[in-house]
Amino acid sequence: MEVILLEDVKKHGKKGDIVEVADGYANNFLIKQGKAIEATPSNKKQISQQKAAVKREEAEEKSEAERIKSVLDGATIEIKEKASEEGRLFGSITTKRIAEEIEKQLGEKVDRRKMEMKVDMRSVGAQNITIKLHPEVTAKFTVNVTAIQ
Repeated sequence: MEVILLEDVKKHGKKGDIVEVADGYANNFLIKQGKAIEATPSNKKQISQQKAAVKREEAEEKSEAERIKSVLDGATIEIKEKASEEGRLFGSITTKRIAEEIEKQLGEKVDRRKMEMKVDMRSVGAQNITIKLHPEVTAKFTVNVTAIQ
């Protein structure tokens, strides 16, 4: 019997795959447990439409990430913070603060959890930051921290 998998099934396939399995296995386990549906022409059409919609969404997300990358790549974000005479900050610059400054200075909203900082920013100076906007799109920019006098 041909079934369309609604979730990943070990040894048979991934979600959305159309697979041939034994009638008993399909009726008594896969369909009963909600892991698959019978592969009728209407169900096949519905699944293909869902796959097309997912591909469109992924393409839109990637194009949005590319647009944000064009704004962020090579940009310098200036942050002014109180610091001691030796250049140590009172506190540290967090990814949340960097995301807020990007929104203020460049007008782009970014997810702070996608930023990769090599070390915590606890002193005055510049640091290169990498942000993964999409699995295939990363942007690099510089954060320059200056002391408020």
